[in-house]
Amino acid sequence: MDMTGGEQEICTAIRRRVAAEGITPETLAAFQRLVYEHYRRHPRSFPWRETRDPYRILVSEVMLQQTPVERVRDTFTAFVAAFPDFASLARASLQEVLAAWQGLGYNRRAVALNRTAQEVVQRFDGVLPSDEATLRSLPGIGPYTGAAV
Repeated sequence: MDMTGGEQEICTAIRRRVAAEGITPETLAAFQRLVYEHYRRHPRSFPWRETRDPYRILVSEVMLQQTPVERVRDTFTAFVAAFPDFASLARASLQEVLAAWQGLGYNRRAVALNRTAQEVVQRFDGVLPSDEATLRSLPGIGPYTGAAV
């Protein structure tokens, strides 16, 4: 991360306070301000940040699990071009899904995403449920992904 001298000083001060006091509402707020300000000055554009489509957000969140964002960017675009919605992903063979997933590793995520698409089509008429508890009942969706979607 490219930080300015001022950001580095703030980060060091936050680290010292956390080491001395633990995580407090004040240190958490200071850290959040530092992160938001850094993002405001150095934004990165990703296709999944430009949409509110739950399908695309879910695909990106699953792809980003334990995979560098640079590797996900190109694969994500090709993947959603091949499978633009839950119905098309649900109809796809596992072999097709794994071919589109190639290069991301952890193929169990692709298997779970394919199964999730099938369940969304069968149980929810192709519409991803919005409540976190139901989301977490789907294959491969845990607390973080459920909250993010």
